[in-house]
Amino acid sequence: MALDARGVSSNGSAPRCEHLDALVPVAPDSSTCRECGATGEHRAGLVACLTCGWVACSDDSPRRHARAHYEETDHPVVRALQSTSTWRWCYVHRRTV
Repeated sequence: MALDARGVSSNGSAPRCEHLDALVPVAPDSSTCRECGATGEHRAGLVACLTCGWVACSDDSPRRHARAHYEETDHPVVRALQSTSTWRWCYVHRRTV
């Protein structure tokens, strides 16, 4: 069964992530992971939730606060905090989208 252009993601032949369709532009609410900052830690691997703008440390950090945010809220997609990056991750599909 062939997929049309809308049914294929930009990262190859994987089905398009439908979670991207529900997103509206949202600005990051911070430039640091507040939870790490509260304990005096500062993480470089930061991501922003594309549903609410929450900024947290990524799965590359020991605390994984972004994953905890997803598990608590079901907000599925994050992006790298760097404004020049196009990297996005869907926790539901467990892949780059």
